Amino acid sequence: MSISVKATVTVKLTIGGFLSSLVGLSHRLDDISSLLGKSLRLELVSADLDPNTGLEKKPIGRYAHRVGQKDGEAIYESNFEIPGDFGEIGAVLVQNELRNEMYLKYIVLNGLPSGPIAFNCGSWVESKFDNPEKRIFFSNKSCLPLQTPRGLKGMREKELASLRGNGEGERKTSDRIYDYGVYNDLGNPDSKSELGRPVLGGSKNFPYPRRCRTGRPRSKTDPHSETRSGTFYVPRDEEFSEVKEASFITKTADSVLHALIPSLETSLLDSNLGFPLFSDIDQLYKEGITIPKLKNQGLLRRVLPRLVKAVSEAKDDIVKFDSPAMFQRDKFSWFRDEEFSRQTLAGVNPYSIKLVMEWPLKSGLAPDVYGPPESAITTELVEREIKGFMTVDEALEQKKLFIIDYHDLLLPYVSKVRQIEGTTLYGSRALFFLTPDCTLKPLAIELTRPPMDGKPQWKQVFTPSLEATGCWLWRFAKAHFLAHDSGYHELVSHWLRTHCATEPYIIATNRQLSAMHPIYKLLHPHFRYTMQINALARQALINADGIIETSFSPSKYSMELSSVAYDQLWRFDKEALPADLINRGIAVEDPTAPHGLKLLIEDYPFANDGLILWDALKQWVADYVNYYYKDASMVQSDPELQAWWTEIRTKGHEDKKDEPWWPVLKTPEDLIGIITTIVWVASAHDSAVNFGQYAFAGYFPNSRPIGEVTSISILSKVDGSMVPRRYPYHSCDNPN
Repeated sequence: MSISVKATVTVKLTIGGFLSSLVGLSHRLDDISSLLGKSLRLELVSADLDPNTGLEKKPIGRYAHRVGQKDGEAIYESNFEIPGDFGEIGAVLVQNELRNEMYLKYIVLNGLPSGPIAFNCGSWVESKFDNPEKRIFFSNKSCLPLQTPRGLKGMREKELASLRGNGEGERKTSDRIYDYGVYNDLGNPDSKSELGRPVLGGSKNFPYPRRCRTGRPRSKTDPHSETRSGTFYVPRDEEFSEVKEASFITKTADSVLHALIPSLETSLLDSNLGFPLFSDIDQLYKEGITIPKLKNQGLLRRVLPRLVKAVSEAKDDIVKFDSPAMFQRDKFSWFRDEEFSRQTLAGVNPYSIKLVMEWPLKSGLAPDVYGPPESAITTELVEREIKGFMTVDEALEQKKLFIIDYHDLLLPYVSKVRQIEGTTLYGSRALFFLTPDCTLKPLAIELTRPPMDGKPQWKQVFTPSLEATGCWLWRFAKAHFLAHDSGYHELVSHWLRTHCATEPYIIATNRQLSAMHPIYKLLHPHFRYTMQINALARQALINADGIIETSFSPSKYSMELSSVAYDQLWRFDKEALPADLINRGIAVEDPTAPHGLKLLIEDYPFANDGLILWDALKQWVADYVNYYYKDASMVQSDPELQAWWTEIRTKGHEDKKDEPWWPVLKTPEDLIGIITTIVWVASAHDSAVNFGQYAFAGYFPNSRPIGEVTSISILSKVDGSMVPRRYPYHSCDNPN
């Protein structure tokens, strides 16, 4: 006895895909196919094997015909007669009979005795004329590999194999292949020799996480690099939806405009003048400013539609930006040391501050290359700044001294960066004291230049001062330090730790975990669109002469610096929030404290809020994992899960594959820790260092991204009535 089943298919009408058939020959051919009822073919797959042959049962196929359209979606239907002994339907094979790709949202089967069966597809389906392979969609039911119905095992393995590809050839836009490659497309040596950049990943000099392989032709000038011609491939389902693309443009503007605004200085105004008055900066957000026709003015219209509030069609353009939150509330709060300290805990980069664990401060770099390692921040200087609160020994014992230290990371690049016109660099560190009211007080900033150009090492410590000259020197030092902090935030706290390090997790998840796997379903929403964002970053943000290089102090060495940070600082086992806080000395384990941690700085908004989110994420992941994995044997016997974790370590982060700190994956508790860390990094960590960028740094005096060697024009009288045209900002170690 057969069962009548109706399949309802929902297809999203998209400008880029299905609706593109509204014009030209392909439209007419697709219209004919639709009229004939042959635009979409479905084949229902049994989860059971044929009891007589022990082989997969033959699928039951029908064409679906279009029955209507509503709210931007086309509805297709197909009727099936299912034999009573067919068994449970576990998958649907889909073939797109049209000549354009289509975005398949859902398939629902109604009429079965056990109730409807749903398939959340959410995927682009190529035309059979481009790819004759039928697409496989499994039902929403999750199952571990060893629990896979016998009739679906072959298809489960086949689908994963198709996603892995064979590692050969150049990827097409329509491909769904996930594979690994190194960052060898950041430079463009075929265009200009000075745009050549080293390959990141695959070497001891520049270790790096892997990106998605594209397979583009090699550069003629540098055979180790790929050309930047054509598209920056990501698997088709990783690309933006139209809604996401519109949203991303606006949010990207929020994220990078703080870097773009000051870099407009040389284009918008007299290059010998910059922004001479605070009122000139105010014009960006109030009346707008008139700018000449720029070579790259299209960026203002394409990428910054919300923040650029008005662009006239006159001979010269008038451009106006949204007022950042900091500008609206108190545009001179950045002048105050209290705000400088507060933003280390509650600003856009709350990941750098750490406890002083060794005294005296000392560099770990080679003295014969970089000069004496001892810091110029002495015990006597600190005790003078503490002003009798306690001695340095007491402050260390009571854990009251904190530091942000970029000295050893930046110092090797100082001489290189200083060869670039228009910028400068130091090794830098800032020291803070935790006062009795639980707020941080800045004590000192140290700037260091290594031996270079026949000169010995130079270092100087700057401290807060009430005396006029000392006050401005302190502000100069803060400006330099904040330029370094801005670069570290963008290159390490944000790009490296949340975007770059996450891409291997995404690739491995799609290559090794079936869409049926419960861990795949858990992780997938947290990875959405990250690969596309990263590809766009390689196009215009982190590439040679891109926004990062032209806007931040490390300049052309920015991505090299992020590779050094990956080598020296990145550890998966320290990416979990509690582990990160403990590693930085900000927290200690305390089973009696909330979240099991006691914060040494009680008013640390990032940590206070973050631990609440961490606990919620971990509990949610624990409940989910424990539902599917009852004991350690189930974790250890899951071939897809073990292959996934192995590939993350040995392929995605291949340059660190032999590190002893990688967590093992043997128990449900191990899995909970790994998954929670990945989810945290891709969601809460990324949000913490991303979404506040324009609010804090859109008013760039607060967080100037680049240290200019010629001037710092933001330093002026608050009322703007008396301002030096170009306040000397030559290297502090050489004011002449």
